[in-house]
Amino acid sequence: MSKSASKPKFRWHIVVFLAPAVLVYTAVMIYPLFNTLRLSLFTEIDQERVYVGLQNFRTLFGQSVWSDQFWNALGNNFWFFVIHMLVQNPIGIALAAVLSHPKLRFASFYRSAIFIPTILSFVIVGFAWKLILSPIWGIAPGMLDAVGLKSLYAPWLGKQEYALTTLALVSVWQFVGIPMMLIYAALLSIPDEILEAAEVEGITGWSAFWKIKLPLILPSIGIISILTFVANFNAFDLIYAAQGALAGPDFSTDILGTFMYRTFFGFQLQLGDPHMGSAIASAMFAIILIGVCLYLFGIQSRMRRYQF
Repeated sequence: MSKSASKPKFRWHIVVFLAPAVLVYTAVMIYPLFNTLRLSLFTEIDQERVYVGLQNFRTLFGQSVWSDQFWNALGNNFWFFVIHMLVQNPIGIALAAVLSHPKLRFASFYRSAIFIPTILSFVIVGFAWKLILSPIWGIAPGMLDAVGLKSLYAPWLGKQEYALTTLALVSVWQFVGIPMMLIYAALLSIPDEILEAAEVEGITGWSAFWKIKLPLILPSIGIISILTFVANFNAFDLIYAAQGALAGPDFSTDILGTFMYRTFFGFQLQLGDPHMGSAIASAMFAIILIGVCLYLFGIQSRMRRYQF
């Protein structure tokens, strides 16, 4: 047998089909990422770009003018993430468990109604909830008054201690449909034989969910958790639409996204500094990368051992 006959042919069609996607991904993701990292190593002196190495990072973490803002934004970002983990994801799991019940009527309608806010624009959601919660023309005071709870009302978006939590709950309302749909799909993928065997053993209802279904959907819950982490540490739109670039009141809703935006592009009297803005963006990338690596090499490996 000749060498040409035994040698496998190169599959050019794979290259042809992958090339457009690789080029687009490189243009919109890979190149901007490396260009951002490159910009963070430079600064501008007398309108000339000068290489300064890690000096921008030393400024960001070493000078109180910058570090105070950074740690405030990081703390707010972490709280924003915690609320989504403790409120959004458990509610999504509970809704998926209820809507996956075979005897529930109009389940498709309920799923659609819960998922609809997910497709709405951040700008629409931000301005709509700002109007709803307004103490002047909002409907929230009247609705609470109608049920005898008007004393609980407060200008939540105008108070430092409530503003960030309020916006996080608005974000939960908008995106609870995503974990619901992912968990719903995971629940439907469980083989009927497993559930029938559990039913034979007398495990039904909520007992079957806790003992049978929940352990089987743990990988999906892990994926949802890491997606929640990445999305929340990349958050920007809702805060900007509702509170503006200054993330008021008094930077109480400032997160890494709004902090980076003000620094990179400038706002009002603050001049834009693309190099310091790139340093903040690089720090955001490092935080997200560390979180994802901890999940992949720590939590996910343990979940696989638990599953198998």
